[in-house]
This record gives sequence, C-alpha cells and structure tokens, in this order.
Amino acid sequence: MNTTPFTTPRDLLRYAVTRFNTAKLFFGHGSVEAFDEAAYLILHTLKLPLDHLDPFLDAKLLPEEIAAVMAVIDRRTNERVPAAYITNEAWLGTYSFYVDERTIVPRSFIAELIPQYFAPWVNEPENVSNVLELCTGSGCLAIMLADAFPDAHVDAVDISADALEVAKKNVATYKLEDRLTLIQSDLYANVPDKKYDLIITNPPYVNSSSMSKLPMEYRAEPELALDGGKDGMDLVRKIVAGAAERLTDDGILIVEIGNEREFAEAAFGELGLTWLTTSNGDDMVFLLTADQLKL
Repeated sequence: MNTTPFTTPRDLLRYAVTRFNTAKLFFGHGSVEAFDEAAYLILHTLKLPLDHLDPFLDAKLLPEEIAAVMAVIDRRTNERVPAAYITNEAWLGTYSFYVDERTIVPRSFIAELIPQYFAPWVNEPENVSNVLELCTGSGCLAIMLADAFPDAHVDAVDISADALEVAKKNVATYKLEDRLTLIQSDLYANVPDKKYDLIITNPPYVNSSSMSKLPMEYRAEPELALDGGKDGMDLVRKIVAGAAERLTDDGILIVEIGNEREFAEAAFGELGLTWLTTSNGDDMVFLLTADQLKL
C-alpha cells in the first residue's frame, strides 16, 4: 500500500528535484540540471517514452510504481552514483549504449564531430577503410565511427578487460561484430600491423590536481579511465608518439583532452595543434596530421 503523499509523476518530479538540489548533486553525465535528470530517471523507471513527459505528469501511479521511483531517487541522492549506472543506459546524440560500473559513462565532444565525418579534414569519407579508436571504454565512439564510415573496419582498443565486456555487449546490440574488432591492449601494444586513415581517442586526461577535486559522481567511475597523471598528458604523450608510424600518409589523429588545453599546448604545441570546434568551444579536441607527426 502506498504510504507516501505522492500519487503522480508530477508529485515525484517535484520531490526528486528538491532532493537533488538539496543534496547538491553533480550533473555531468548527460543531464545539466536536477529537473532533466529527475525527469529522465522517472520516465526510465516507469518504462515511459523518454521524450514524452507531459502526457503522463498527472497519471495515477500504482503503489509498486511509486516505490520503484522512490528507490531510484534515494539511490541517486544517497549514493551519488551517476544516473547511467542506475538505468544501465547512456546516450550520445541519438545513440543509446549499455553502461555499468565497469566503464566510464559515455561522454565525448568527438561524438559531435563524427556525423560531419570530421570535415574538412576528411575529404572523402567513403575512402576511409581503417579506423583505430584507443581507450574505447564502452565502445560508444567506435560504434558511431563504424556507423559513419560504413566501408571502414574499426579496431577499438582498451587496456581494461572489464570495459571490453561492456563494449562487446554494445557492439552486439548494433550488430557490428563483422566490422568492429575489440582488442585488449595497452594502447598500441597489441594493435594489428597496418595503417589507419583515422586514429581517434578520448583517453584518460584528468590531471592530478583535478583528480583530487572530482565530485563523487565522477569518483564512482573507474579511476583508470580518468587519471592522466600529473599534467593529464601521460597517455596522450604515448598516443601522439606512436601515431605517425600507424597512420596512412594522409591520415589524421584526433584527441580529446577536455579542460587540459594548457597542458596539451605545453606538451605538443610545437607540432602545431589544430583545435576543433565543439559545443563547448575550441579547446576540447585537437587534431594532428600524419605529416605533422613525422616532424
């Protein structure tokens, strides 16, 4: 029997927003504010369409439905885990991915650039035949790359066997087993001996000072997927150093470094980094050509 004063999604939404704001939750995994995240969690828990809140706001809920939503609100507030770990779902653009605590919650500014085929740097998308994605995590970018470049084979690499199990699930969901190979490897160590038209990576890049200040929601994620060392560039240095010999003559390397532009410029500025425009500005993702990497 329902012992709460709530009977509708509207009641639960108001309650969740108040709880989330009072607890000062951090929203950095797909939602930007308490209302959006509360609406998403309520709709997902009730198995309602995620883009149709209004028609259901005043629906009378069953006691077991109210209990299920309350449990989700309590977990998000008390444990401060990312919403994606509660729903086992994360979105990048129009793509939905399975996710759990074995891998970082998918988020990447590179995802915004894939639908445009990295124009104007890739002039003929249909000629892209081999793509390498390093630090693939859940496999989200690799899947989007395989979808965008249908004539290409994608090799997706991660050092974590656990993360690759999650990626395997997502690859199967999108039926890309024939075109996307998952490889357990410390960066290039186990990568096939071939040339790639594109090397794409969203590696661990959080610097040591920032790691110590991360909100609890980020600390719920695997540290291996976040920690980039003192200046955040530990893995990026290895990626840049090994890219030239693995790119085709006109290949390109694209690297996401988040808020670490200052450290990236200090480490690689002499190469002439090209900064790509994303929704968060011109300092999140850099590009290097094969020619630049050979200097």
